[in-house]
Amino acid sequence: MREESGQIIGDVTIDEPFVLWGSVAGNVRAVNGSKFYLRGAIYGNLDVERGGRVHVFGNISGNLTVMEKAKVVLSGVVAGHAINRGGRLYIESAARVLGKIKDEAGHTHIERPQPPPPPG
Repeated sequence: MREESGQIIGDVTIDEPFVLWGSVAGNVRAVNGSKFYLRGAIYGNLDVERGGRVHVFGNISGNLTVMEKAKVVLSGVVAGHAINRGGRLYIESAARVLGKIKDEAGHTHIERPQPPPPPG
């Protein structure tokens, strides 16, 4: 698995197992064959196409779009909309979507925070 840290300027297409510890100033496409772990920020949109696999631990300033047969786990923050167009989208309880969650097709699971145990 390739790991990279630092800043990437411009649009990026991910087609391999890849961990980013940094930021992308542009849009990111994760295509078939990708296993992308974002531990930083995308200053643009993230589009996950058919066969793409992504786990977001960081921030996306634009929209997150999950296409048919793609899988995404969101543990971070999406400033725009999270749009599922036929894939599998799992939004963890600590994650935040500041726009709308649009479930057009596929399966979207939103994990609810667990209530604290009663005192005593």
